[in-house]
Amino acid sequence: MLEKSLNRAAYVDEENWAIEKHKVFASNWFCIGRHDEVGSTSGSYKLVDLQGEQVLVVRGADSSLRAFVNMCRHRGTELVDSTNTSASVGCFGALIRCPYHNWTYNTDGSLRGAPHLADIDYESSGLLQLGLEVWGGFVFIRQHDGEESLLDSIGEISTRVSNYPLSELVIGRTITYEVAANWKVLEENYNECYHCGPVHPELCDLVPSFRAGGASDLNWDDGVAHREGAYTFTSSGTTSRKPFAGLSDAELVNHKGELVYPNLFLSLSCDHVASFVLWPKGPAHTTIVCNFLFHPSEVAKPDFDPSDAADFWDVVNLQDWAICERVQRGMMSKFFTQGLFAPMETPSLDIREWWKKQMDKK
Repeated sequence: MLEKSLNRAAYVDEENWAIEKHKVFASNWFCIGRHDEVGSTSGSYKLVDLQGEQVLVVRGADSSLRAFVNMCRHRGTELVDSTNTSASVGCFGALIRCPYHNWTYNTDGSLRGAPHLADIDYESSGLLQLGLEVWGGFVFIRQHDGEESLLDSIGEISTRVSNYPLSELVIGRTITYEVAANWKVLEENYNECYHCGPVHPELCDLVPSFRAGGASDLNWDDGVAHREGAYTFTSSGTTSRKPFAGLSDAELVNHKGELVYPNLFLSLSCDHVASFVLWPKGPAHTTIVCNFLFHPSEVAKPDFDPSDAADFWDVVNLQDWAICERVQRGMMSKFFTQGLFAPMETPSLDIREWWKKQMDKK
């Protein structure tokens, strides 16, 4: 039986996008990348744009990460110039200093100094702090208060991937993509493999079950098996890298995939993890940052080369982005009202229901 997708407005309307920015992204734990994208030195920072809100992720003297609105509490001046892309990553040092009137803040956000002002409430004049939590080495920010912890939000995914040393892994290569498609189109595409036969010939050669029967019989809990003799996501299906310690027998030879709402894809192999952080920029534009994560012991080797995984993934990714852009262009037609999900696309129904739940929030 075919199920109906979301209606056209969910994918193309600016008005709908404006509501999403508040109800879907600002109100939920939004992944902004890896913890090692912020330097290890106290005062190191990364500036991120959360759908128009400029947020600083700062490494404190206690090594913890905190998220602050990029705004001095005095007159609202940007602490880091958001128009200067070269300043998006850096280090404040011991103090965060406002360039306007020289107010200073400690790396925990508390006000340190306000020149020539004796009568000031230091306690209530620190930087505005947002919710920040780390899971598996991934950093998540929530702009609005909520009762649900990050771990509660992630739910059973945390258990399903618990054997993978996610928090230990480091970035071996990054590829950034600009995709002319709605973020939900990309998530619906990621959540099914009915499209794999027509779109991904190389991938289906590696994982034949992605083609068989329209990928209608996949066991994602145990992972999906590769072709005989293959055990990882590379063009050969093999690699010189050692598998992660502690994996189950199935995880040593199978591939797993997870979608962490609202914007993180995880594709897990025995020797590497491909993470996809989606940065929705509008109803028909999404930036995707794809990080290839490896164990530090592999990255430290003089001959470390992630190309066998990264190059294969790049082929598959570009095929996905191209077909998603064609979907988006088709949805722009005034004659498109609503799509349909085939039985082998039922995981996408979960996206539909999750999105509706968020949009119904007051």
